[in-house]
Amino acid sequence: MKKIKILIADDHTVVRRGLRQILSATRDIIVGDEAANGADAISMICKNMYDVVLLDISMPGRNGLDILKQIRIHNPKLPVLILSMHSEDEYAVRCLKAGAAGYLTKESTPEEILTAIRKVARGGKYISLSLAEKLPFAWELPTEEPSHAQLSDREFQVMCMLARGKTTGGIAGELSLSSQTISTYKSRILEKMKMQSIAQVIRYAIENGLVP
Repeated sequence: MKKIKILIADDHTVVRRGLRQILSATRDIIVGDEAANGADAISMICKNMYDVVLLDISMPGRNGLDILKQIRIHNPKLPVLILSMHSEDEYAVRCLKAGAAGYLTKESTPEEILTAIRKVARGGKYISLSLAEKLPFAWELPTEEPSHAQLSDREFQVMCMLARGKTTGGIAGELSLSSQTISTYKSRILEKMKMQSIAQVIRYAIENGLVP
């Protein structure tokens, strides 16, 4: 039996340990390596062979979407299964458009995680039933796009971090960027979303279910 070799990329030690424990109970899946940040994940992918990458979308520094795009450059055929604490719709569509093989929330059951890994390892795609029902509509061009649809992946990430109560300095530290850069992102967010204040943006994100 050919074993499915996994790279787990997540900055939370407890999540990596939990995933390793789930996978260790199987005969066909092994954890090859663990990465606590995007740079380590990219380095490992360049040096080693994996069958599937489990990638957390919300790691410090470069966000998961940036890392996903980098993986696609280094190894276009390597299936990447996104793990996220975010609600499915908006993040999932962005990830799938960027080349992810599947999308799971961290609330997924162990059985669903194993099913997803096996499916993407065989070259398939994995999305939950609830997302599958919404996805066809997500790809359509609506007559009136929501305000946040104009944002880049990084701008969208900053907007959601602001909505979760993080300060400019806190976001800068978490993303390894300068406070001035974050301020520039805030200005772009206001301009693209045609809003007058960050308070409006935060209220919009919460009301539209873009943050927990």
